[in-house]
Amino acid sequence: MPARTGRPPKISRADIVSAAHRIIDAEGTQGLTMRRLAREVGATPMALYHHVHDKDELLHLLLDEYAAGLPRPELPDDSPAERVVAAATAMHGALVGCPWIVEVLRADDLMSVRALWYPETIIDAAVHAGLSPEAAVDAYRIIWHYTAGEITARAAAARRREEDRPTYRSQVFATLDPAELPRLAALGERWEELTARDTYDKGVRAIVDGLLRPHAAPTVSEGA
Repeated sequence: MPARTGRPPKISRADIVSAAHRIIDAEGTQGLTMRRLAREVGATPMALYHHVHDKDELLHLLLDEYAAGLPRPELPDDSPAERVVAAATAMHGALVGCPWIVEVLRADDLMSVRALWYPETIIDAAVHAGLSPEAAVDAYRIIWHYTAGEITARAAAARRREEDRPTYRSQVFATLDPAELPRLAALGERWEELTARDTYDKGVRAIVDGLLRPHAAPTVSEGA
């Protein structure tokens, strides 16, 4: 095959971002390298550096592009706790379809300024519920870790189910000794079904209730 001659193909930042999306969708963030990206767009790694400095800058572009398209839900006016739940649920909904973003954000380095609405809203509502700003940040972080962990675990379980073969866990639960583990043995046949249920709303409400209830304004008892 004759060698290619002439100028290399011209690429744009949009081409690079689009190719990065394809790689992440197929191989995850671990598959995204500048060399791999260069092959995807038909250019040299050096050509990419005219558009992005490194992988971190590229991931930041991807995060910012994604955050720009996220809707902001209407929040209830009457209850700080419900505002926290609404913002947390919106954050979960925004991320559940893109587990790779959770993986990037959990490193606590890269972020998108456009997505700061979520922590701002949660922290503001927590302060209105009676928490100090410092305690409100703690509350946000607790909610974030629960949200990120739930999404990561659910994504891993979904990948495992796609393999379409019995899991080691299902084999173990099928042979549990009722004398030693009576509750789990009784639930054994239903364990996979039960643990696949979506419990995010129940969980985040329990967390918010536990975080905010001690600081809620006392109510006046009837007849007082």
